[in-house]
Amino acid sequence: MLQRLEGVVERYEQLSQLLCDPEVVSDPKKLREYSKEQSSLEETVTVYREYKNVVKQLTEAKAMLEEKLDEEMRELVKEEIGELSEQKEQLEEKLKILLLPKDPNDDKNVIVEIRGAAGGEEAALFAADLYRMYSRFAERNGYKTELLEANYTDIGGFKEVIFSVQGKGAYSKLKYESGAHRVQRIPTTESGGRIHTSTSTVAVLPEAEEVEVEINENDIRIDTFCSSGPGGQSVNTTKSAVRITHIPTGMVVSCQDEKSQIKNREKAMRVLRARLYEKYQQEAMAQYADNRKTQVGTGDRSERIRTYNFPQSRVTDHRIGLTLHKLDAVMDGELDEIIDALTIAEQTELLKKAQ
Repeated sequence: MLQRLEGVVERYEQLSQLLCDPEVVSDPKKLREYSKEQSSLEETVTVYREYKNVVKQLTEAKAMLEEKLDEEMRELVKEEIGELSEQKEQLEEKLKILLLPKDPNDDKNVIVEIRGAAGGEEAALFAADLYRMYSRFAERNGYKTELLEANYTDIGGFKEVIFSVQGKGAYSKLKYESGAHRVQRIPTTESGGRIHTSTSTVAVLPEAEEVEVEINENDIRIDTFCSSGPGGQSVNTTKSAVRITHIPTGMVVSCQDEKSQIKNREKAMRVLRARLYEKYQQEAMAQYADNRKTQVGTGDRSERIRTYNFPQSRVTDHRIGLTLHKLDAVMDGELDEIIDALTIAEQTELLKKAQ
């Protein structure tokens, strides 16, 4: 492990020199590439330097015990050795995690797609609740959200809503949210007071930059049409809505949220680029081979990653068997406890494989 860490420090210092090289500074692509790589190594280097400092202090403290000391000083040194030994163990565990293979998408922005699935209007209302939950989570973490596309129902739900979450590490936090989310509650549309079970599906896609996915203009067909649904004077009067079809894959993306056709096209292209990026990445990398259809499932009630039980104020993540009795807080965006537990579970599995 120490040999690997020395290699990381050596590369970090090499990147520091490269970033001062006039040739690199004048090349935006290289500058971005090297800056990104150095940023990804920074925490590991910082923790390793702290670890080496603790090891040095520990060695010096143990050497002091070999000297002639009075009893009071000897006890103080022993106490210091105990504290330093504990720090050393904690830093070693942290370094093991930092050396685990990193998901290359962890620092990216994300595009989140939520769709009402089994349960009709109630599923669409729950999709709207999930959208609010993720919006609040983003706000709590200092991320920016942007609505890209929304297909509303008559009573305020979403048949489909697509939005972006922008901020460093957005994907690392939200990647575990992909799958079917099940809700158990008495719907507002239910007159008999019976508890219904419905599902909405969530797909979290890393947002690709233009340099990562080049889309040939000859490979896309762009259609324009009049917007529909909630809106102002431009709805149903101007052809501001955009539908882009990627001919080689058959992917279709529509966007009508903006009054401007140009802005709708820009948003639709972002969604298309994210979907293509995920598709190409899955094909190229076996470790990310679970495709989006498998990830999201069909939206059937049995294909669930999490259940939100309103009568019992309970949230259960079925992948790790975690149950929390604070549904209101979770629905208000307090997802950190769940996300942290999922992160630890994944890291534990990776550590087992690394041994």
